Amino acid sequence: MAKRNVINIDQDKCNGCGLCVPNCHEGAIQIIDGKARLVSDTFCDGLGACLGHCPQGAITIEEREAEAYVGPAPAKHPHHEGGCPGSKVMSFARQSKCPDDVSQDHVKSELGNWPIQINLIPPHAPYFNGADLLIAADCVPFSYAGFHTELLKGRVLLIGCPKLDDIQKYSSKIGAILKDNDIKSVTYAHMEVPCCSGLISVIKEAILDSRKNIPFKEVTITLQGERIK
Repeated sequence: MAKRNVINIDQDKCNGCGLCVPNCHEGAIQIIDGKARLVSDTFCDGLGACLGHCPQGAITIEEREAEAYVGPAPAKHPHHEGGCPGSKVMSFARQSKCPDDVSQDHVKSELGNWPIQINLIPPHAPYFNGADLLIAADCVPFSYAGFHTELLKGRVLLIGCPKLDDIQKYSSKIGAILKDNDIKSVTYAHMEVPCCSGLISVIKEAILDSRKNIPFKEVTITLQGERIK
């Protein structure tokens, strides 16, 4: 076998967030046993398009003996186990604790800004000045019953999906918002799945780059909709 460039994934650094998987256009990376793994040297072109999408810095390029690149992996590779661990299908039994006479009139939305999607929101919107910012992974409002009353009340909301969206665009947008506005605090609410953790380092880096002393708080929601911190 000849020597050529192939990616290497540091298993100690990888947290299984899965952000590298959709950004490997050859399909050479899959989540296996909760970690990103190169399924075969033959599917890796060695160009490293996935490198910039790993928030943990776990992916590097190394020159070593490897089988020749044959092209993208088949759509369904035998080693593929369904992608991100957060995509596991589950159902939960629910028992309502609310009295029967509670109607929609008693439930009020705490949303005070629009748009809310990170890619759509303008960084110089007037409601940012003096705001407490809530950045939420977009599964959180559906999973956590106390989202409006406990998390959103009194805050400006931004939502996004760290797994499916372009996290580099998120980095630029959040960075601009923090630099150009008087943000009082930032809270990041996310699910307990690894996919959501990729945005933590982006937010912390944006706060650091802003050169401002902005308090940061992290809130984690379980898949059963419980708040654990």
